[in-house]
Amino acid sequence: MGQGVPRSRNQPLWWTLRRPWRPLNYTAARAMFNRANEILGSNWSLHDLRHTASFRMANDPDMSLVYVQHILAHRQLTATQKYLTPSRDEVIAAGIAHHARQEQRRNTPSVSPPAPAYNQEALDVLFGRRPR
Repeated sequence: MGQGVPRSRNQPLWWTLRRPWRPLNYTAARAMFNRANEILGSNWSLHDLRHTASFRMANDPDMSLVYVQHILAHRQLTATQKYLTPSRDEVIAAGIAHHARQEQRRNTPSVSPPAPAYNQEALDVLFGRRPR
């Protein structure tokens, strides 16, 4: 049975569980999905599995979209970007977080306190913050 990650595009990724071990080809994988679909009463395909994996990889912050593009063998990055479509809940949460950050910035003083060696009154006069 194959060990570890395949070293080239031509090496199999999946192997059969029954002996003699051999690469799990498309026909065998499709037959496996068909048996599972009959038991579950579903209609999933290997292409659905590809879409699920693509979505998960594209939305992983530690995974470069360019790497996902190469894994999927997309010629154009725009083909891979379709997996970045956020859900309505994600968009709403991002909007709420944005407004919370803006509110925090408005309520946070923008002037840092001076270093202890400086006289605050002299700095205020120098920068026109307080009349002399």
